[in-house]
Amino acid sequence: MTGLITSLIAQSGEWQAPTIDWHAIAPELVLIVGINLVLFIDLWIDESRKWAMATLTGIVLLAAFVPTVTLAVTGDDVRSMFDERYVIDNYALVLKALFLLVGYVVVLMSQTQLEEGGYYQGEFYVLMLASVLGMVMMTSSRDLVSMFVALELLSVPAYMLAAWRKRDGRSNEAGVKYYLLGVFASGVMLYGMSLIFGTTGSTKLVDIARSLGEGDLIAIQVLGVTFVIIGFAFKISAVPFHTWAPDTYEGAPTPVTAFLSVASKAAGFVAISSLVFIAFPAADEVYQPLLWVLSALTMTIGNLIALRQTNMVRMLAYSSVSQGGFILMPLAVAGSGDAAEPALKAVVVYLLIYAFTNLGAFAVVIAAARKTPSGSISSFGGLFVYAPGLTVLMTIFLASLAGVPPLGGWFAKFGAFRAVLEADTNAGYALAVVGAVNTVIATAYYMKVMRVMWMADVPDGDITPVVTPAPVQAALAITAAGTLALGVLPSLVVRFGDIADLSGALGR
Repeated sequence: MTGLITSLIAQSGEWQAPTIDWHAIAPELVLIVGINLVLFIDLWIDESRKWAMATLTGIVLLAAFVPTVTLAVTGDDVRSMFDERYVIDNYALVLKALFLLVGYVVVLMSQTQLEEGGYYQGEFYVLMLASVLGMVMMTSSRDLVSMFVALELLSVPAYMLAAWRKRDGRSNEAGVKYYLLGVFASGVMLYGMSLIFGTTGSTKLVDIARSLGEGDLIAIQVLGVTFVIIGFAFKISAVPFHTWAPDTYEGAPTPVTAFLSVASKAAGFVAISSLVFIAFPAADEVYQPLLWVLSALTMTIGNLIALRQTNMVRMLAYSSVSQGGFILMPLAVAGSGDAAEPALKAVVVYLLIYAFTNLGAFAVVIAAARKTPSGSISSFGGLFVYAPGLTVLMTIFLASLAGVPPLGGWFAKFGAFRAVLEADTNAGYALAVVGAVNTVIATAYYMKVMRVMWMADVPDGDITPVVTPAPVQAALAITAAGTLALGVLPSLVVRFGDIADLSGALGR
């Protein structure tokens, strides 16, 4: 064996260890150290002090946020490692910051519920940090293998988090459905990746793009691209691959539902964006029709089913499905003319605004659940009478999801429609019409919830004020500030979209 290694080194020249930019991977390193620290301390800390696990997890996430900011302010240079298979550019940094902030808000939302519910707090936060680590890695992955590893790292902990209430049948059902369909999606995706590797000879995204662009795609390559897109369509709960989402969202603990509907979905869109803009630009005739159909179906079916829901969490679940359709709109025309840049900006901006808005809506549900544990929309009747603050905040979040100015959601939708129209294609115009119709449909069920909160009678006549825990109040403050600021100051949103580009990876 030693002789073989020596021979290989001699044939390839002098071997050199890969250069590692420690500053560039500092956010990942902080999360890795934090995971081990939380796990170790949880083993030794007394049960009465388990509340400290939430504080420690929050500190870890904020500590990982610091090098993300320093990397952003030190310059616009693209940092790459491992033969440019792991890239840290502005696109990656913006999305790393998003995932770390989402993780921090979810910690605030879950702290009190975990303490009062008797859950295993240390294990919960370890799994959540591991999932966030996978999301952070996904933003920098420029290789099919590293993308798949990051996807599994973020997904496997999420399967367990969905079934966290192990004595609750609905939570068990949520975890099993999420696991089984997630594994199936991973299998489909991995098969597609193997087909692409077999026909291009590389797993590196830029090499795949170069190989696919050398001539017309063959049938196996078309099948590979299709399977990879379908695999990630499961992760973003795009119709018809959304069947796991409503039951999983309803059965999982509400903070986990918020985490899955925002962070996990955003990670799926990050992966699809990287593939569309880096690996598959020559396969636009394959992915664009597929994404067009997925976008139209996801918006329409998600909204139509949401209209019939009587449970608040299931309504937000189908709302999340439909929002995914709007995020897919720019990707469906990304390969048309000069639409690539506005399409990518629209996706990044939508993910940023959607994260604040959807997390805020779930934070209100968590706060109100202390008095309305049933979760039915009717149980929120007369919420303004005994919780005016929560009512106002929920109205802001729902109006933002509907796209009402001057809240953040209107600018997100405006960017998506503009990207589609700027593609200047018949398919783009048709998708814009579908999106406009669905915007009206979505407004109907958001307005229904607002009417119940503001105008309906209190179901049981009990108008005792809702006591909102301090961590949930902090989560509401962060999400409300983000929703309002990103809508009132659109230049701030545009700035995020401007710096989040893939030009470094594409070599443009």
